[in-house]
Amino acid sequence: MNDRWIIHVDMDAFYASIEEREDPSLKGKPLVVAKDPRKTGGRGVVSTANYIARRYGVHSAMSSNEALKLCPAAIFRFSGFQLYRAVSQQIHNIFHHYTDTIESYALDEAYLDVTNNKLRLTDPIQIGREIQQKIKQVTKLTCSIGISYNKFLAKEASDYTKPAGFTIISANDAPNFLAHLPIEKFRGVGKKTVPKMKELGINNGTDLLKLSELDLMKHFGKFGYVLYRRVRGIDERPVEASRIRKSIGRERTFGPVLDSEAAVRTQLRLIATQVVKDVVTKHKHGKTLVLKVRYQDFQTVTKRATFLDYIDNDIENYLEITTELLEELPEVNAGVRLLGITLTSLDDLNYENLALNLF
Repeated sequence: MNDRWIIHVDMDAFYASIEEREDPSLKGKPLVVAKDPRKTGGRGVVSTANYIARRYGVHSAMSSNEALKLCPAAIFRFSGFQLYRAVSQQIHNIFHHYTDTIESYALDEAYLDVTNNKLRLTDPIQIGREIQQKIKQVTKLTCSIGISYNKFLAKEASDYTKPAGFTIISANDAPNFLAHLPIEKFRGVGKKTVPKMKELGINNGTDLLKLSELDLMKHFGKFGYVLYRRVRGIDERPVEASRIRKSIGRERTFGPVLDSEAAVRTQLRLIATQVVKDVVTKHKHGKTLVLKVRYQDFQTVTKRATFLDYIDNDIENYLEITTELLEELPEVNAGVRLLGITLTSLDDLNYENLALNLF
C-alpha cells in the first residue's frame, strides 16, 4: 500500500478546447489561440494551439506570425482570459469536492493529494475517474489524469496518453515504466540537456540507471542529484496547498515622463533585458508575464498574458508579449512615468545550463 496517492490533472489543449466548445465549427480544423497576425500587422503571441495545429509545429509562446507561416490554414481565435479563468474555477470547484490539498499550475493543471480525502474514499482510481467525468459533464472539456505515489510520477502518468488519458503508476509498476521511458520524457530534461544525454549514451531510463550519482552530478550538476532519484521513482515533494506564487520583475520610474511609443518600447527592451537576466540567473521560468504602466496622472494599470507552456527566457520573446499587452492599454502619448515587467507562475529550470545572449 502506498503511503500517499497524488492525482495530476492536465486539461487537454485547454484554451483551444474552450474556443472549440464556444464555436463547434472550429473542430477538426487547425486552431491557434492568439490574435490573427494578418489583422495586427504581424504582432501577437500564441497562447496555445489545438492538437491539429501542433502537428505543424505550432506551440505556446511562439509569435503568431511564425505560427501562420508554419500552418497557413490556421484559424486564429482569442476570447480572453476572463472566460478561461471562469472555466478554470469550475474545474477547481470539482477538485475541492474531494480535497483542499491542491497545488495549481496556471489555469489548466493541478496536483491533488487524495490520500486523506474529504469523502474518505480509499480507491484513488475511483476518485480520478469521477473527477474526469465531472469535468466533462460540467465544462464539456476533456482532461488527462495521472495517478501515482509522488508528484513526478503523477505528472509522467498524465502525459503518457493524451488527450483524455488515464494512467496509474503504482510502486510496483514504477521501475518498469521508468526503465522504458525515453530520456526526453523525463520531467526537467529540456531541449538543451537532451543532446548531452545522447552523447553520453543515455536514451532512456535503463541507460540512466547505469550512471552513479557522482557521475550524474559531474555531468549535470545539481540536476544530476534530482535525476538519480527520479529514475528510481523517488520524489518526496509534498503537494503544497498554500504554494506561494513567487515572481521576478523590474520597474523603472521616469522623469521627465515618456511621451512617445518609441520611447516606451526602448525602455521596455531595457527592462525585459534585466528581467530575463534575473530569471536565468535564478534558474527559473514562468507561464505568466505582467506589464505594469503608470501614467502621468498617476493612473496605474496592469495587463497579463498566461500561457500553457513556460515562456522562453528570451528578450525578444518578452518584448513581443509586453508590446502586445501595451496595445490593450490607454495611449502612452499622454505620458508614462513608470514601466514594469514581471514574470510569475514560476518553476525551477532544474539547473539546466542556459546560454543568455543579452545583445
